[in-house]
Amino acid sequence: MKKLRCFFIFLVGWLLIQGLYAQEDKVLVYRINIKENIGSHTWIYLQNGLHEALQKDARVVLLHMNTYGGGVLEADSMRTAILNFPLPVYVFIDNNAASAGALISIACDSVFMRQSASMGAATVVDGGDGAKAPDKYQSYMRGIMRATAESHGKVITLEHGDTITKWKRDPVIAEAMVDERVVVPGYVDSTQILTLTASQAMELGYCDGIAESLHEVIVTHLKFPDYQLETYNPTFYDQIRGFLTNGVVQALLIMLIIGGIYFELHTPGIGFPTAIAITAAILYFTPLYLTGYAQNWEVLLFVLGIILIVFELFVVPGFGVTGIVGIIFVFLALLLALVGNIRFNFEGLPATEIFRAIMIVLGGMGLSVSFILYLSSRIGKPGILNKVALHADQEGYSSVPLEPAIMVGQLGRAATVLRPSGKVIIDGTYYDAISLQGFIERDEEVVVKRYENFQLYVVRK
Repeated sequence: MKKLRCFFIFLVGWLLIQGLYAQEDKVLVYRINIKENIGSHTWIYLQNGLHEALQKDARVVLLHMNTYGGGVLEADSMRTAILNFPLPVYVFIDNNAASAGALISIACDSVFMRQSASMGAATVVDGGDGAKAPDKYQSYMRGIMRATAESHGKVITLEHGDTITKWKRDPVIAEAMVDERVVVPGYVDSTQILTLTASQAMELGYCDGIAESLHEVIVTHLKFPDYQLETYNPTFYDQIRGFLTNGVVQALLIMLIIGGIYFELHTPGIGFPTAIAITAAILYFTPLYLTGYAQNWEVLLFVLGIILIVFELFVVPGFGVTGIVGIIFVFLALLLALVGNIRFNFEGLPATEIFRAIMIVLGGMGLSVSFILYLSSRIGKPGILNKVALHADQEGYSSVPLEPAIMVGQLGRAATVLRPSGKVIIDGTYYDAISLQGFIERDEEVVVKRYENFQLYVVRK
């Protein structure tokens, strides 16, 4: 019985060891899903997914794509990250890779498509009404599409016994996905934007294989019969960070920061506008700081700018150098926090990232001006701001009680020494008072002569 027990333990241990060895022998394929509009969320998912793939020693990264497009700036950042990533990055277009999705797909080392999938239609459109954007935007998109195709280099092929060098992915095809003026004979004329089906993409070298599932891509085309598939799963924090790093949200936060500061400077004490401005500043800088974009000195630059503006308004008369420097510091802090620079080193930084940052900050400042003008015009008017300002029928009233005015002629005594100001007590109540004739010692009797500017003026009895 004892021998049987030992044999059983040995067998279980051997099976576990074999299982571990088998697990180690499997190729790790790391999947990142891109199944929504391209934006700040998908950019963060890709960043985190690529990082985790390296941490887990994955052999390849496989993008599982189904998108109708999205933001050009985020798509450009994503394609740059893919092109510079040390591991092979492949994409499986499950259904659609339109517009920004086509740009990201072309950046990958290999493209695989479902038979019913399509890729292309990368014309830049206005996010509001879907109208075609001006030609300068089309020119830029056409340029980055071409550059992405060219980044894969050229290949040498043999055709009819002749050696021919040609692009792995013809840049003209990429341009035709943006500009209808680019003609691809047999596929699209000068009146259409190019969109490729899976078979067309195969013919033009923009698809490396047709498959109906991820498993087929991995086993048949990547030649990994024994593999382990792991998927990047975004956390709730990733979703919140993606929301807060959206360009529109960042512009709104800048609006609240500037608007809150403006209205606080025009109201006594520290109140609701300050709370709004501080909260907006925290929501603006925190995700950027945690992502590595905003540095400590950029946050300190923002705080210093605010201090200089406040100093200019309350200490230095007029508005001069201190206030101007403060505004410049605030603008630079908001701007530099959006771009990945190290102490003003912008080497290798995509121009689109700088352009995006400038547009967000200027947009936020423009919104803040509109916000300030609107609220200023609504204060005191019917609505939620009705009670913020005094109304015409309130003019002539004072917020300070006028009861001491009726005390002229009454007797009292000095509660403190009046040199010449101090306090007097009349009928058991203390009042601020000023002596009209020299100093008055404590406990001397006094007579109230007049009441002006909320002060009692007294003389000795």
